[in-house]
Amino acid sequence: MSEGLTDHDDHDHGDPMGSARLESFSDGVMAVIITIMAINLHPPTHADWHGLEQRLPDLAIYALSFAAVAIYWNNHHHLLRASTAISAAVMWFNLMLLFWLSLIPVGTQWVAQAPGSHWAATAYAVIYFLCAATYLALTRAIVQANHHDRHIVRALGYDLKGVGSMIFALVVVGLAILSPYLGYLGDVVVATWWVIPDRRLVKSKA
Repeated sequence: MSEGLTDHDDHDHGDPMGSARLESFSDGVMAVIITIMAINLHPPTHADWHGLEQRLPDLAIYALSFAAVAIYWNNHHHLLRASTAISAAVMWFNLMLLFWLSLIPVGTQWVAQAPGSHWAATAYAVIYFLCAATYLALTRAIVQANHHDRHIVRALGYDLKGVGSMIFALVVVGLAILSPYLGYLGDVVVATWWVIPDRRLVKSKA
């Protein structure tokens, strides 16, 4: 199990999952996560500016959460597309990442109901941190599974971006404890960090 499962092996030997299947499964889960957030978004109760103004906090946290899931989906896509081998560790860390991402709608709803709550802001920041930490672990697992691929090792061997974003996400948890709105600002910074897709793998194979 320590050896990676390549897509070629997946077809020839009946192994349960290759990178394409893992990506398709993950895409489906992330699509459901976004759908759940959209379902929880309610229209204004009054057809005027006052009604819209009351929903602005909900729209803001929804936009931030949507961006977070979309950014993870985008970078996750590049990461798995570059991988030619999938190990058991990769599959488990991928499931862990999807689990933490699936909690984003819960955190979103809590913040929407109580934007000034330290508990809600801190819980939301903790979810961000756990997503960042698990994504970093997934990246390391992919490097290990593809240790014979010099392109992947060269691109992700020193993942300063992943480590840096995880550390900053932990700092944001502390900020959220001090002030909910500092926490939200930090969450925006963490998301912005990854707005531009991680092109290291693409460049390494160019």
